Amino acid sequence: MHRRALLAGAALLPFGAPRAALAQQDITFFRILTGGTVGTYFPIGGLIANAISNPPGSRPCADGGSCGVPGLVATSVASNGSVANVAAIAAGSAQSGFVQSDIAYWAYTGTGIYNGRPKVDVLRAIANLYPESVQLVVRKGAGIKSVADLRGKKISLDEPGSGTLVDARLILQAFGMTEKDLQAQYFPAQRVADSLKDGTIDGFFSVSGWPQSAVADLAANVGIELVPIAGPEVDKLIGQFSFFSAEEIPDGAYRGVAGVKTVSVHALWTTSSKQPDELIYKVTAALWHPATRKLLDSGHAKGRDIRLETATQGLGIPLHPGAEKFYKEQGVIK
Repeated sequence: MHRRALLAGAALLPFGAPRAALAQQDITFFRILTGGTVGTYFPIGGLIANAISNPPGSRPCADGGSCGVPGLVATSVASNGSVANVAAIAAGSAQSGFVQSDIAYWAYTGTGIYNGRPKVDVLRAIANLYPESVQLVVRKGAGIKSVADLRGKKISLDEPGSGTLVDARLILQAFGMTEKDLQAQYFPAQRVADSLKDGTIDGFFSVSGWPQSAVADLAANVGIELVPIAGPEVDKLIGQFSFFSAEEIPDGAYRGVAGVKTVSVHALWTTSSKQPDELIYKVTAALWHPATRKLLDSGHAKGRDIRLETATQGLGIPLHPGAEKFYKEQGVIK
């Protein structure tokens, strides 16, 4: 077992618990690959990891119910994003991960960016979590009011292996542009805020639930604008790629920043068909336990959008049999 995972798991064990006794009990480690630490995936992953974990020696829920999966130690792990998470799940190096719905669909079907590559036919869904908005963030006063204004500008499209880079390329294509029309940069999410502050870039694409912490910090301390992604070009884009939906970021989502029309995809929690049915059934049940609802509602703003009634919508890939069994029992699907 990876040393970091062991240390993270140990941190969740109750203070003073006899380590020798705990070592004799069965512990299942369950990694949730997320994204950059400044994005939305990572904090949401932390909330869910906390909710489904129930290591040996844990106290029962305050309501007397069973919280988490007995013996499970889940960890939220930062990663390069959707494409990297799919690769890790396919290789068996991670038990689960967050993946954009478009990337999941292409990977499973061997189409789109996976055309000519082996299908990732082991990819399965645990739940649709929430919509992810494409956020085009630019420095205030940069003179960028539309996608067309990006020509010649220093724009970060995110790093290789991220779903954001894929979607940014599709949006540029819809507006008759390519990366060559920009001074394209490929910075990870952790770098873009500092790069915008020091003038290294004029703006960046981000696909995440709003409010995103790094963007909120920029709005408060630097001054930013959101660029609309709208118009007939976007109508055509949605018609061509059904995993995109029309979306709107409202006024005030970031302090002093006007809202815009944009597009969104879905954030999926995915796993492998090779994961045991019983384990994924228990993980799914723990996700929708009333105690988890309290955690999601009191944590990140996007946690409130994670709802049982939308858990099976917009997946694009099959449910894991364990998750499917739970949703059938709950009457979410027939």
